Amino acid sequence: MVSESDLESALDVVRAGAAGPAEGIFGPASVTWRIDREAVIFLGAGRALLLQLAYPWVAAAIAEHSRTFADPIGRFHRTFEVMFTMVFGSLDSATAAARCLHRRHAGISGNLPEAAGCFAKGSSYSANDIAALRWVHATLVETALIAYDLVLPPLSTEERERYWVESRLFGSLFGLKPEDLPADWSSFADYTAAMAQSDTLSVSPAARDVAQQIFAGARPWLRPPRWYLALTAQMLPERLRAGFGLDLDERDRRAADRALKWIRRVYPHLPARLRYAGPYHEAQARLQGKPRLGITTQWLNRAWTGRPRLGDRWER
Repeated sequence: MVSESDLESALDVVRAGAAGPAEGIFGPASVTWRIDREAVIFLGAGRALLLQLAYPWVAAAIAEHSRTFADPIGRFHRTFEVMFTMVFGSLDSATAAARCLHRRHAGISGNLPEAAGCFAKGSSYSANDIAALRWVHATLVETALIAYDLVLPPLSTEERERYWVESRLFGSLFGLKPEDLPADWSSFADYTAAMAQSDTLSVSPAARDVAQQIFAGARPWLRPPRWYLALTAQMLPERLRAGFGLDLDERDRRAADRALKWIRRVYPHLPARLRYAGPYHEAQARLQGKPRLGITTQWLNRAWTGRPRLGDRWER
């Protein structure tokens, strides 16, 4: 488990490697900012969620402790608020978000209601378990890059290595120590490939139930379009796709291909104020010494995090 003292030790590593107090953990020259500022990474949100649910402890924790079903938009906003604060917030805001996430996880524990994969019925779980956190971290890091590569020019080998070095620092915000994570990009790729084939990942009834309710949409207008579901399914390992009951027919594949073709054609030409996530614009304004955010940035922040600016919460 990641204890409170473990987290504080990890945050010492974060502060030592951070770009600066205002720049935050990564800063504008980082590969992480280059990837995570892109709105197109939302194309991978469904994949990341399903891969996390395929870890039985995560599925049980969400099913038993989360307000996802009652407030799906709120969960979306809370998740992106924490993640974007870690990436684009000031150093103090990023570490405050990390502590908030750890405290939230500290109250999430229980026992599996039924056996799933290599986990026996009744086995205990905790949201601050190192192995579970390592997998959640991996899904976020890998999926962001997969979504980026779907639409934009792929990163070079050197850039991928830089991205992984920065991602290890991101892992420290979860309380993960350097030895808890693969040493380089190649080792990371081996880890995710091995996990995809291992019985550690198994689609439990709880995982299927959570996934079905989320993708069904709490309201008709929240339901993901057919092409998005198809694209999500295509990005999953085949056995997990089958476990979630995501059957792909030719019509689904054509819908995903058409949407992706259109996105690739249009997205690179969008103006930066619409293409990049609001928290990235907020970070740029902070670095330029601008205390007031433009209306577009506030609107984009509300869309992603439910708040007009990240600092509204973490600076209290």
